Amino acid sequence: MRVERCEGGGLRVHLATADASARACPACGVFSSRVKGSATTRPRDLPYGERGLELFWHKRRWFCREPACPRKSFTEQIPQIPAGARLTGRLRSTAGRRIRDAGSTVIQAARDLRLSWPTVMDAFRTVAHEVVEAPLPEVGALGIDATRRGRTGWEQDLETGKRQLTRDRWHTGFVDALGVGGLLGQVEGRTVADVLAWLSTTPLTWRYNIRHVAIDMSATCRAAIRTGLPNAVVVDHFHIVQLANKMLSLVRRRTTAEIRGVGADALPTPSGRPADDSSAIARTSPTSSSRRCGTRCWPRGRSAEPC
Repeated sequence: MRVERCEGGGLRVHLATADASARACPACGVFSSRVKGSATTRPRDLPYGERGLELFWHKRRWFCREPACPRKSFTEQIPQIPAGARLTGRLRSTAGRRIRDAGSTVIQAARDLRLSWPTVMDAFRTVAHEVVEAPLPEVGALGIDATRRGRTGWEQDLETGKRQLTRDRWHTGFVDALGVGGLLGQVEGRTVADVLAWLSTTPLTWRYNIRHVAIDMSATCRAAIRTGLPNAVVVDHFHIVQLANKMLSLVRRRTTAEIRGVGADALPTPSGRPADDSSAIARTSPTSSSRRCGTRCWPRGRSAEPC
């Protein structure tokens, strides 16, 4: 209809319905030809650059001419703005996609689009449902790892009086290790039953296509893979090399202790010095002169004050 410029630099747009299908009754679908009245709503839409954008939708209220229809009157509505909606469909979709695709936080998306936190979170749940319900991509190498998330939750059973676990602090994630599938799924817990529970929800043909599985040295994951993915080969170079380096460092420290004349049973420290080495205590203790003058005098002259 018309566009007005506000004092703050924003724009105020007055709209009228141009879609003929808006005259159809949402209950019976019969097109109406009799106007009952008018109404004005102010739906929220995407911002126009850095300036604010106000929408005033001047729509009409219609009588339903179908005698058998239980709805006697209705207001105009379009797919982008259903009846009773205060946000356009593209604004909700944009808010949800900012979190799902752009990696934005809920609070940041709410600030950018000038929406409330619950509204943005509901929009994210809607667009996330589309991804969850989508079929999994074909994966040749599956990655499984457990991550810590939050704290453990406990609740007391009123009948038995015992505490029961209600929220696990560990979550197990399943990712596409070599492709671009990203995060495929995530379950609460890290037991064998938790891993098998997620694998059981995937199609059998999808599991047969997995040839390699990358995990850490967890015995739980190995047991789950032997049951759920018996044809897959377990590999993880990082943890294997890490374990080899730890064993190499342990052998080096023990060999150094044996060469210095200390028994092989003595546990060496990370620096390679045996734990029962008396010289280590002497090198890190104050001299007897510190008891006379009160100054912590060290053998190597680390005190700035002479005795």
